[in-house]
Amino acid sequence: MSQSPLPLPGRPPVTRWRARPDLSTWGDFGPDDVLGRMNLVGPDQVRKGLAEVRDGITFCLSLPLDQPGGTALSPNRFPPVVRPTLRSGAVNFNCDMGVAHPGATDVVNDDLVVLHTQYSTQWDAFGHVGARFDADGDGTPEAVYYNGWRAGTDVTGPDSTTRAGAASLADIEGISRGAASTSDAGPVDISHMACHGVQGRAVLIDLEAHYGTERTMIGYEQLVAVMDTDQVTVEAGDILLLHTGYTRHLADRGGPLTPEIVAGCAVLDGGDPRLHAWIRDSGVAAIAADNHAVEAFPDPKAKPGRPVLPLHRLCLFELGVHLGELWWLSDLARHLRQAGRSRFLLTAPPLRLPRATGSPVTPIATV
Repeated sequence: MSQSPLPLPGRPPVTRWRARPDLSTWGDFGPDDVLGRMNLVGPDQVRKGLAEVRDGITFCLSLPLDQPGGTALSPNRFPPVVRPTLRSGAVNFNCDMGVAHPGATDVVNDDLVVLHTQYSTQWDAFGHVGARFDADGDGTPEAVYYNGWRAGTDVTGPDSTTRAGAASLADIEGISRGAASTSDAGPVDISHMACHGVQGRAVLIDLEAHYGTERTMIGYEQLVAVMDTDQVTVEAGDILLLHTGYTRHLADRGGPLTPEIVAGCAVLDGGDPRLHAWIRDSGVAAIAADNHAVEAFPDPKAKPGRPVLPLHRLCLFELGVHLGELWWLSDLARHLRQAGRSRFLLTAPPLRLPRATGSPVTPIATV
């Protein structure tokens, strides 16, 4: 813990916290920063990404949003529910517009979606994972998020389970005026990333090409070995993508998810301190993978008093590095390997959805 590392020269002091996690970026982008290392993705990174476009070929990097199917990856997240709306009291699907405008010949459809924001291909907002940390320097840890934003003050949610979960959707009081929501991640919600835009140079590391689809813990040594062999270079401001083959493995299963499939393919060793140092020093703006949590979850080395998602803590809480999960990367990885390339232009904005701690995304890679 650093007790008094800031304010930095020429920057206003931070009054929200007295201590920040050691080697974190809290305050480095300003006292009220909400973007973290996405601040590094600006015009130069866009130009660098555009310079990697040679073939004019695009790849969709998203699963269908009703995949991976079932709840084996998380019992708390469910596939989307799509239902028709109403029009003048009629079911608004294959609906004759005449119910609202007599004599009209139009036939219309309109629908609504109940969407768990992190069920399928997604970005994590900083509000997805925080930590208990003594930001006040008084010896008592409090619940805080990236850059010291506070649980209960800046990030708020309901006290009762009756106002959370799918069953609570029966209570829609205030929906017509936008007042039916019961949680708000505020300064660490996903809308800030969306408003900034996510477009720039990305780099893919093909772990499956070296480690296959067996469960493999990837620490610093394994990651760097792949990068050296494939001559992959990652620079500050780049968005890092990790291909493990996991989502293709899910798609090829031909049946329900089994524990063997769920536990397959490479995952980062989230507790490896040398890997943490590499992520800090590399300056990567964001990290996305085609697996369930980027890192092994729960961390097999976790013990009481430590996080079960140490890489999430490092990236979302300490460094301000967004994480993406369950991306579809196999087609892109195959093309890049055949072309002897690892860099491309990535366009991957989340939904501009205020309050939310994550968002579905349909990333597009252009090569």
